[in-house]
Amino acid sequence: MRGESIDMDLSNIRCEYLNGAYNDFANLLGIDAVLKIHSAYRGQQITFPVELFSKEFIALQIVNEYDGYNVKQLATKFGYSEKWIRKILKDHIDKEESK
Repeated sequence: MRGESIDMDLSNIRCEYLNGAYNDFANLLGIDAVLKIHSAYRGQQITFPVELFSKEFIALQIVNEYDGYNVKQLATKFGYSEKWIRKILKDHIDKEESK
């Protein structure tokens, strides 16, 4: 029976009935979301990156929010060094000039 689909009424499922991380997810997202996650990923090992957004997206945000004077504020906001912020801005300028 293990690994097979269980035919049961899922309307009475409560978070505390769920195993491990499924219980945590159910408390955060709700039972319906957890059932979808289980269906799509059951049995797989999943690692969640520390950073939610890609570096490309963060770089785009930095470029869009840069006003010519706010490198320090951008570094604080995005959690990067001022040197890294300046590099992102320089790379963007170089890319624009090469077009």
